[in-house]
Amino acid sequence: MYKENDHLILVVDDEADIRELIQYNLEKLGYKSIGASNGEDAIKQAREKKPTLIILDIMLPGIDGLDVCRILKDDSKTRHICIIMLTAKGAEAEIVRGLEVGADDYVTKPFSPSILMARVKANIRRNSSSKTLEGVIEYTNLYIHKGRRETLIDGEPIILTNTEFLILYLLASNPNWVFTRAKIIDAIRGDNYPVTDRSVDFQIMGLRKKMGKVGDFIKTVRSVGYRFIDDLDTQ
Repeated sequence: MYKENDHLILVVDDEADIRELIQYNLEKLGYKSIGASNGEDAIKQAREKKPTLIILDIMLPGIDGLDVCRILKDDSKTRHICIIMLTAKGAEAEIVRGLEVGADDYVTKPFSPSILMARVKANIRRNSSSKTLEGVIEYTNLYIHKGRRETLIDGEPIILTNTEFLILYLLASNPNWVFTRAKIIDAIRGDNYPVTDRSVDFQIMGLRKKMGKVGDFIKTVRSVGYRFIDDLDTQ
């Protein structure tokens, strides 16, 4: 079980008021935080301080947030750091680009501090706790065993195609993490199945139908992709 004060969070925003607001809310929850006002300083602090998580604005002077994310995710020493992007509301192209270069999640501006804090907690919880033990994932009414290719809902087996199973395992083993269709394709490629953006949507439809009410936890992120919600408070 993680403790909030075990984690350092780097807040990157060129607007001091926003940076201070985020840091204030983080520290109210017991997190330690540091700030950066530009991309160059963000990269330097990430490499030196090794924060657990970075809240990263896209619009930064100098190196922008997308390039900061790409640089950190391409570096073996920093790629494990969770990154939540801050992006302008409705900037779907920016969201997709950010997720494609490795961002773990995003929140749109203007944002609610309570929603941002919920996303921070959910991403740290996902990275700090292990729901996946030797290929086994368990939720209240969902059980997945990777090795046996077995899926149970309320103790009853459901029959999934191999591609459906791989998509479900990918989403459920990374709760609250947004996956673009391209990332889903990359994860299950090599299955001798001609996976495309359109076929990902088709597979998700099939999954939801077979999973019944449990399928409601696979959420569509409009114009971006999909995420598996294990905590309705983080939606």
